[in-house]
Amino acid sequence: MSDDHPPSSNSSSRKSVWNKFMQIFTGEPKNQEELVDVLNDAQDRELIKPETKQMIQGVLEVSNIRVRDIMIPRSQMITLDINQSLAEILPIILDSGHSRFPVVNENLDDIEGTLLAKDLLAYGFTSQTEECTLAEVIRPYIVVPESKKVETLLKDFRSQRYHMAIIVDEYGGVSGLVTIEDILELIVGEIEDETDDEIEEDIKHMVGNVYQVKALTDLSDFNEFFNSKFDQNDADTIGGIISHKFGHMPKKDEEITIDSFEFKITAADNRRIQTLQLNVPKNHIFNGKNTD
Repeated sequence: MSDDHPPSSNSSSRKSVWNKFMQIFTGEPKNQEELVDVLNDAQDRELIKPETKQMIQGVLEVSNIRVRDIMIPRSQMITLDINQSLAEILPIILDSGHSRFPVVNENLDDIEGTLLAKDLLAYGFTSQTEECTLAEVIRPYIVVPESKKVETLLKDFRSQRYHMAIIVDEYGGVSGLVTIEDILELIVGEIEDETDDEIEEDIKHMVGNVYQVKALTDLSDFNEFFNSKFDQNDADTIGGIISHKFGHMPKKDEEITIDSFEFKITAADNRRIQTLQLNVPKNHIFNGKNTD
């Protein structure tokens, strides 16, 4: 009798995925669609987490996207007028929470430079505040065309050590701006810091048994609030759980039911889910409530 043991199904799954990876990187050149298929297969076999797959797909997207696709449009830019005093611009800086601002003269197409908020610290503890002008503290600004690839811009950000670029159209008019954070969010998802609005709750009660939930809500917090049992080994956020169950990046208004919880995508882009509408199961007791 042979002492050999048949390989486990898990071992076979790992070998299958490994073989596919080897075919991509050692065989003839393959396209991105085949690589995405391998990533989906790896996620289905629980070899990688949904967040890991999303990050790899973000890297792939960066190689194809142009800055026009991710820029903050002209109409949403927060700018400072070079003729304003420091006392006049301080409320704008504090309210926005940003650290860099385009400084303009007369209109958005006449940019004079970039203000780094930290450059004002030198004037904040002296009596010279009113004597200082924006023209004295602004720095040169970087201009890139709308058609520039995001991957190339990221390399420029790193090599030239700047964090914001002004985007211009084919006629030289300002069409928007891009920061290094905008590019990183393509890869790792939304980045929140201490300046983001902390008043907005991750979970909001709308009416009856309907709730609005931010997709980045920690899964542990979601489970605790709704007395649910979603596996934290599958994802770190409720959005990750939903992406995993869909098997693709869902679009707005797509719906899915998981463990009797009914989810509807209320906001999403081609990179991530942003907000969800949740219908809690009837007779479900959670957080001191009963949805009967």
